[in-house]
Amino acid sequence: MNNINHEVLVIGGGIIGASISYFLSKSGYDVGLIESKEIASLTSSHCDGNILAIDKSPGFDSQMTLMSQKLIHELSKELVLPFEYRRPGSILVCENEAEMEAAKQWVKQQCDYGLDFKMLDKEDIKNESKYFSDHILGGLECATDSTVNPYMLTFSFIETAKQYGLKVYEYEHVYDVNKENNKFCIETTNYYFHSDKVVNACGIYASRIGDMLNIDIPIYPRKGQIIVASRNETLGLRKVMEFGYLMSKFGGERQVSKEMEEYGIALVFEPTESQNFLIGSSREFNGYDKKVNAKVNSLIAQRAIHFYPKLKDMNLIRTYCGLRPFTEDHLPIVGETEISGFYVAAGHEGDGIGLSPITGLFIEQLISDKETEIDISPLSINRFKEA
Repeated sequence: MNNINHEVLVIGGGIIGASISYFLSKSGYDVGLIESKEIASLTSSHCDGNILAIDKSPGFDSQMTLMSQKLIHELSKELVLPFEYRRPGSILVCENEAEMEAAKQWVKQQCDYGLDFKMLDKEDIKNESKYFSDHILGGLECATDSTVNPYMLTFSFIETAKQYGLKVYEYEHVYDVNKENNKFCIETTNYYFHSDKVVNACGIYASRIGDMLNIDIPIYPRKGQIIVASRNETLGLRKVMEFGYLMSKFGGERQVSKEMEEYGIALVFEPTESQNFLIGSSREFNGYDKKVNAKVNSLIAQRAIHFYPKLKDMNLIRTYCGLRPFTEDHLPIVGETEISGFYVAAGHEGDGIGLSPITGLFIEQLISDKETEIDISPLSINRFKEA
């Protein structure tokens, strides 16, 4: 097999690997990107496309997302391909007084950290969409939340990085990674790759790459399904979630049926640029199974109609399933490991699209021995050993 040399090798051609490749190539590094299938063929093309702060824990998590939102705004002017970038904001809706009270606390905490949040009352909700159910009491808004086409953003990172010299190697399955004499060697389907540094951006498969170097990377696949409905009339212009989505995401208790709880069903409603609607969401651990579950689809539809009765008249176009790279504390792993020169950038779960810009920048800053924009020690892989 042929030998190929690069300064940095990025393993994984999803949106995280694409962003890292862009920032490194732009900084002058000789970068090779290795992908076992096609670019954006897994999680990055089986998700929605949100850059959300509204569902992030107040503090480090939400501040990191705000930085990523500012970056994506700049990138919308820099990258060579348009990626359907819009900045409509998003809202969470509340069904009862307990949720409204919790929402007030959430808004106060986020505002204390400098984010643009505000409460919404029942009249605000009706002004948002006349199709909301009458039982909704109010909610909250984050004005800075934006949305993209994740597939197109991934390709835009790649195509722009190619202008800086990025080389992309598709259909190259990684069989082995080792390090000898301060050099990494990666054996793939057709090549032996050699580099000074390696970035593991393999998402749900990051742990398998770690195993090749005897590094434990605690990332697991978490399944989620989305329904795509066709536009009959405009139900809303921006992302809407139920406040219970936060509890579903972070493992809190909710007042829903046992089945809704079992599959982590919570309303997510997202209009696309073409004005079709993405409707979710679900969360379950079922290994690497990517089959669509009809029962889960039915539960998602029931939950959506609970908030938008008009949705019962909408036509279903298709449905799809994606696997999100989950970590126990809901933060990604970003940084260097105990093996010098070997970095991990994975574990973003449902936040990979939104955090892709800032993750790419962080890895470039780490490899370049620059000071990162903020202290990213909460993202270190060592936190799991310490715990």
